[in-house]
Amino acid sequence: MSHDDKLQQQVLEELAWEPSVTPAHIGVAVDNGIVTLTGSVNTFMEKIMADAAAQRVKGVRAVVEEIKVKLPDDARFDDGEIAASAADRLDHDVFVPHRAVKVSVENGWITLSGEVTWDYQRRAAGQCVERLPGVTGVSNHIELKPVVNVENIRDDITHALHRSWFFDPQTIAVSAEGGKVRLSGTVKSPAERAVAAATAWSAPGVTDVRNDLTVA
Repeated sequence: MSHDDKLQQQVLEELAWEPSVTPAHIGVAVDNGIVTLTGSVNTFMEKIMADAAAQRVKGVRAVVEEIKVKLPDDARFDDGEIAASAADRLDHDVFVPHRAVKVSVENGWITLSGEVTWDYQRRAAGQCVERLPGVTGVSNHIELKPVVNVENIRDDITHALHRSWFFDPQTIAVSAEGGKVRLSGTVKSPAERAVAAATAWSAPGVTDVRNDLTVA
C-alpha cells in the first residue's frame, strides 16, 4: 500500500470516528499528502468538522475542502430570519464588540463585515454564526484596526514562538511590515503550523498573517 493510500484510509477512519460527521457522504482523495474532501453534508458545521478531522491525521500536509452544504427541505430558512438570528447572536457574544459587525445573507450564506481591534474578536464573530440553522457558509470580511504601536511586532512574535515547547527556534523565521506578518520555515505537523499562526495573531498590532510554514 502506498503512503497516499494509507493516508486516505486513515482520513476515512478519522471521519468515521468524528461523531458529528456522516462519512458516507464524503469522498477522500490524497495526492502526495494533500487531502481533497468532496461530497455534500446537511449543515455548515458538519463541513467544518470534516475539515478539522482530516487536519488531525498525522502525515496530512494540507486539506483542500470542496464539500458542499445541501440543506434538507425542513432545514431551510428565509435569509431575513438567518440575518436576524445572526445579528442577535452577535449582540450577545461577549467577545464581539457591540454593534461592530454587520451581517448580510444571500441564499443562506452569511457575510460579515465591519472593524474590530483583535483577531480573536474577528474569529469569535465567525464562530458565533456558524452553528445557526439554515447557514450554508460564512465569509468573514471583518477588518482589523489595531490601536497600538506596531514597531516591535516581529520581536514580540519571535519571543512568543521561542517560549513555546512546540517549536524549534531555528526552523521558523518571522518578518513583519507594519501589521502584516509572514511566517516561513518548517514545522512537524499541520497542528504546529496552526499554533504558530495563532501565536502570531495574538501579537498586538497584527492585521494580517501570511503563513508560509511548510510541514516537513
